[in-house]
Amino acid sequence: MNHPLREAPSIPDLHVVWITAGLSCDGDSVAVTGATQPSIEDLVGGAIAGLPKIHLHNPLLAYEVGDDFIDIMRKAADGKLEPYVLVVEGSIPNEHLSGDGFWAALGTDPVSGQPIKTTEWLDRLAPGAAAVIAVGTCATYGGIPAMAGNPTGAMGVPDYLGWDFRSKLGVPIVCVPGCPVQPDNFTEVVTYLAFQLVGKAPMIPLDAALRPQWLFNETVHEGCDRGGYYESADFAKRYGDKQCIVKLGCYGPVVNCNVAKRGWMNGVGGCPNVGGICIGCTMPGFPDKFMPFMEEPPGAKMSSTAVVMYGRTVRALRQFTQQQLNREPAWRHSGPERTTGYQEED
Repeated sequence: MNHPLREAPSIPDLHVVWITAGLSCDGDSVAVTGATQPSIEDLVGGAIAGLPKIHLHNPLLAYEVGDDFIDIMRKAADGKLEPYVLVVEGSIPNEHLSGDGFWAALGTDPVSGQPIKTTEWLDRLAPGAAAVIAVGTCATYGGIPAMAGNPTGAMGVPDYLGWDFRSKLGVPIVCVPGCPVQPDNFTEVVTYLAFQLVGKAPMIPLDAALRPQWLFNETVHEGCDRGGYYESADFAKRYGDKQCIVKLGCYGPVVNCNVAKRGWMNGVGGCPNVGGICIGCTMPGFPDKFMPFMEEPPGAKMSSTAVVMYGRTVRALRQFTQQQLNREPAWRHSGPERTTGYQEED
């Protein structure tokens, strides 16, 4: 007997509620518009099979403005926009230090007529979120607004919510650092979490700094186009040289980041690949522990000295071998006899 076709279980739409009201420059919002693997258009257009329909609510990209956009956030806070992923861009100020004023806010409270602080939105939105993503180094670890001497007491989302925070569905805060974030890293994380939320992927694997392991388990140096020069102790003496730039201030050998291997847009670029030193912007210690920029890192002096003798020797031997391999075998000629060095059997 023929059975009627069974309808596939419906997957609820997923809303991405994005706050850009922290201490930031909105650079991460701008950066992700250049994502290609997948692109923002792929996510919101339903081009990825198996994913729920995704609605992106980003103040930089949204059609809604003013109270219409704030209404989306109010609905999420009131449980009327489920499920939703909360994305936070920008570092979080310590409002206990602001006295009678405030450091950062978005929208106005209709009852009090006062601005709604960014910290208040976090308090209202984070507990009900299916997942919380901190995008960009300001949101993940505080970034430049949180450097020593700042008056705001700025911090990252994990510092504010707690490093052991879990979302409504038990997901830890997911940190996708970068100044700004590498575009595809962010959209790939959104894709992973969307698959996870519909039961098609396991819990997202994170490192101790709450970064996705598969994106940040290797260093810039391990994916750098200039890595071969380091091995042979061939170091750039000035910016614009093609050799390894570690002696010019590059922290690539110790920074967890995939931009050199992944590129910046559509696989092209990446800081050291195009001549820019790595200043460690994906690391929790940025920027304080990497300053002053553009000076040789302390560890580079020891490591580069250690490879000099080995590198020079290997470079000389490789040049000799290269010369030999650039010559054709001697038996290749236009004579009538075969002289390949092989003899036919009797």
